[in-house]
Amino acid sequence: MPPIVIRPKRSNPLALAVLALLFERPMHPYEMAATLKERHKEDSIKLRYGSLYTVIDILAREGHITPRETLRDGRRPERTVYELTPAGNVEMREWMRSLLKTPVKEYPQFEAALSLLGALPPKEASQLLQKRIIALQEQAENTRATITVAQHHGLPALFSVETSYHLKMIEAEIEFVHELVAQIAHDGCGWLPQWKRFHKERPALDTSDLSASAPAKPPHRKPGSTTGS
Repeated sequence: MPPIVIRPKRSNPLALAVLALLFERPMHPYEMAATLKERHKEDSIKLRYGSLYTVIDILAREGHITPRETLRDGRRPERTVYELTPAGNVEMREWMRSLLKTPVKEYPQFEAALSLLGALPPKEASQLLQKRIIALQEQAENTRATITVAQHHGLPALFSVETSYHLKMIEAEIEFVHELVAQIAHDGCGWLPQWKRFHKERPALDTSDLSASAPAKPPHRKPGSTTGS
């Protein structure tokens, strides 16, 4: 009976990025990081050098990548150049196909806050959401500027499609938050009287009294010291 092979969980986008980079050509870790930064992929994929080397070690151990050669440039430390293995090529393609075709449940922090929206008074919630709109509008402007620069340099849309996706998500969120603010003002999402009463019955904690009620710290004494009466 053949041994049971347990496939590693595909959960680290940085590992996928390494496989995709090595699909282009063999690279050493520093070149991988520099290429991701040059292409602004760190906006979509969290990039840390420590994590990158850990990912490379795991991929090599799994047989998805393999050292090709070791280079030394002057007095700089040796750099190992890695290349993609046939197994890594298969893994990269299957992983990409799965991500593109299958929606998965993610847990954004904003969604978590929305699920607990009633914990704040409606007026405060509305004010905070309006501040969020301002921040989102600034993000949208910056993202549009990034797209314009890429177009000016003749970068094909294929290589910045994630930026266009990011812009669409920001614009959709702005529209949603505008509608939510209006709905809170109109009827509190169908619960405005109860929502207001709920917080009226539970007055906000006045944190200014906390320091006064906190026990005083004892005076610092040197070891062996005594106090007189």
